[in-house]
Amino acid sequence: MIQPKVALAKGSKKLINAWAFYDWANSVYPLVISSAVFPIYYGMVFAENNQIDFFGYAVKNTAMISFVTAMAFIVVAIISPILSGIADYIGNKKKFMKFFVLMGSISCVGLYWFELETIYLGLFFYFLAMIGLWSSLVFYNSYLPDIAFEDQQDRASARGYSMGYIGSVLLLLFNLSMVMMPNMYGIEGTEREAAMLAMKYSFVSVGIWWALFSMYSFYYLPIGTSDQKVTQDIVWNGFRELRKVWDDLAKNLRLKRYLVAFFIYSTSLQTVMLVAAYFGEEEIAWGSDSDKTVGLITSILLIQIVAILGAIITARCSERFGNLKTLFVINIIWALICVYAYFIHTPEEFYVIAGFVGLVMGGLQSLSRSTYSKFLPETEDTASYFSFYGVTEKIAIIIGMLLFGVLDQVTGSMRASILFFFVFFVIGALMLLRVPKEEKA
Repeated sequence: MIQPKVALAKGSKKLINAWAFYDWANSVYPLVISSAVFPIYYGMVFAENNQIDFFGYAVKNTAMISFVTAMAFIVVAIISPILSGIADYIGNKKKFMKFFVLMGSISCVGLYWFELETIYLGLFFYFLAMIGLWSSLVFYNSYLPDIAFEDQQDRASARGYSMGYIGSVLLLLFNLSMVMMPNMYGIEGTEREAAMLAMKYSFVSVGIWWALFSMYSFYYLPIGTSDQKVTQDIVWNGFRELRKVWDDLAKNLRLKRYLVAFFIYSTSLQTVMLVAAYFGEEEIAWGSDSDKTVGLITSILLIQIVAILGAIITARCSERFGNLKTLFVINIIWALICVYAYFIHTPEEFYVIAGFVGLVMGGLQSLSRSTYSKFLPETEDTASYFSFYGVTEKIAIIIGMLLFGVLDQVTGSMRASILFFFVFFVIGALMLLRVPKEEKA
């Protein structure tokens, strides 16, 4: 790839903006595919029969997507430490990042062929796209200390988040207009056929958007100057770092107990967030397909907007009452949301629950990360600790998605599965009460 004639200096505004721009590029995937359009399309594919013949076994469609998601996160959890080890020691990390961006964006385009007749191929593309996104983020995050000085990093990270939010919402609104007004875009067929084709074009738009806008980041991000090769020692270094953190936890009771609580409630949090749209698609009486599409996407946008307010309220509550007390209350609210979700049937009730989800979603995630950061011991090796944090979260997602899939398959109801996670939020909240306010000497 062509590089600028003069490499940008670390800390330069242009370099930081180029790095943050990758959030603009990739954030369309979690919003459009994971949260909004794909769950709607997936439900429409299985409108007549919600069972998948998976190598002779009848598997419920929502259970199947849970299992595939879990499998993708298993792969990510295994390769993330390996990739982290490579990112730490190899200067030319850009090649690895490019590979996963290319794999993810092509897989998004491949979702165009997601149909009953090609269900295995479609699930495979979904699987690869998820791996592409999460693996690319390993290298993206590792660039932060390379492009920004320590006093610039918080602001640079926030800029990336903001750009990602704006970009993803813009593309989602475009996709919504395409789904709701297909004729305006030259998409023909019956109302259902045109809507489903528009959704397929949405998947293609995500792939193109992701790949295209990534090019700006790749143009300015440094290639690296390290001459080190990928050796067996480097490959396994990430796992050694995780083992070191694991051993260090025995000396830090506060951090250890906090991570246990975080792991337990993350099992519910991430699972509920990943399956929320599928729940709304299957369990809510929307009326027509168009009402369902508009309703679900509106709900996702509502969550995104309210999440900003939720993050502000959470930050102020943590300042006044402390992180642990605030986290306890948020977990209890999440537990009540799970109970309420069991009983809802109408779109209006779903909008209410979407508002509450938005209020506590961002707050619990951001406060969990900042609390973890505050509890870290005095160390220069923060990367290893955050790698451990990331792997812990991914394992929680794996367990949560597998549990959800099994419960959904056995009971035949997503309601029972959602209600089950009430227990994890309550246990997680109670475990937070066991976390010492101060680390004992």
